[in-house]
Amino acid sequence: MAGSALYAQVKISAELRPRTEYNHGVKSPAMDDQDASIITSQRTRLNLDYKNESFAFGVVMQDVRKWGDEKQLTTNAEKDLYLHQAWAEWFMSDKFSLKAGRQQLVYDDHRILGSVGWAQQARSHDLALFKYAGEVNVHLGIAYNNENLNNNIYTGPNVYKRMQFLWLNHKGDNYTASVLFLSNGKAQNLEFGANNSVTKQDVICSRTLGTHIKTELAGIKLAGNLYYQFGEEVIKANPGTPDGKIDLSAYNFSLDATMSLNENVNVGAGYELLSGTDQTGADKNNSFAPLYGTNHKFNGFMDYFYVGNPHGNVGLHDIYLKANAKPGKVKFNAALHFFSADGDIVDQSKGLGTELDFWCGYSHKGQVQLDFGYSHMFASDALYAIKGVPENNEANNWAWVQLTFKPTLFESKKD
Repeated sequence: MAGSALYAQVKISAELRPRTEYNHGVKSPAMDDQDASIITSQRTRLNLDYKNESFAFGVVMQDVRKWGDEKQLTTNAEKDLYLHQAWAEWFMSDKFSLKAGRQQLVYDDHRILGSVGWAQQARSHDLALFKYAGEVNVHLGIAYNNENLNNNIYTGPNVYKRMQFLWLNHKGDNYTASVLFLSNGKAQNLEFGANNSVTKQDVICSRTLGTHIKTELAGIKLAGNLYYQFGEEVIKANPGTPDGKIDLSAYNFSLDATMSLNENVNVGAGYELLSGTDQTGADKNNSFAPLYGTNHKFNGFMDYFYVGNPHGNVGLHDIYLKANAKPGKVKFNAALHFFSADGDIVDQSKGLGTELDFWCGYSHKGQVQLDFGYSHMFASDALYAIKGVPENNEANNWAWVQLTFKPTLFESKKD
């Protein structure tokens, strides 16, 4: 114990991140004569990290608010400071450890499990995570949500009642390959008592199995995903009525290529397919769900697809071009996406539109970051249809500016 205390490391850091956004057609096309909105949100974090030879400990206190949420003379905020992360990791040996508590899950390219860092609130899970570090790294995560000891009912805010995943990762000389298996169990209401209270539940499980691979060939960096989802999905019913279920068979494929023209300029292209269900009728759910990934990272920054907003379960084809340049301290980025549906859309073609994204960033001494961007969606008739918005001639655009401060308040020095 004396040796562990001798080598203990403590770090206290913080983050403050205000972001102002101009919105006229984010996530869904703007309505006819709809005024644009401007809103500022802010994330504030206080981080505590402790580590010695036996265990590590981490706490992230977080406050997320929109400017104007509270009165100027406030006595008790409706949105209190809360725990974004609170975990401890026990180093049982050089190879085995157990990390338990509220924590972020970030794996591979964030497609299935990610931190959702763009969202001010971000995402964290309550679970136990077993780790093995070797030639093949192995992570086993187990989450189980319940409300009390008197029954096995869960009606809380999480989208799953239980979730388990197994992640295997191997790094070779010029490649990295991972395999992920994830079981996602949602509570299904079977019986109701007084006041529509749930008295019995079953758990309906969907399962995701797939791989993520990165390599480099002839100077071109390649990354790809291939996932298959199967099992069953819950069909939510009206309150007081038992939920239904449907068989699931869906898949995801992606390939991304990036090439360096020189030390300051990179160009690339890619393609992603998320399978969808025909609106004209299907006896299975063929719509792939990226579950708990950082969806803002994919399929355009205006978040028309898979960021908490439906698009008719018709899936997506995303063909894109991208480029970035860093001539000095400023990094410039651009992407062009061509979207189309995978499933059939009633009385419409499959083309959904084209999105253009620009963004750039400047870092000042690694502690202050300034980022801003602009995006424009050229929506098709089919996109208006699946979003349930009447067609019009309104422009769909979005602009944002964000400041991020990340000071280190205290850090112990290791002798």
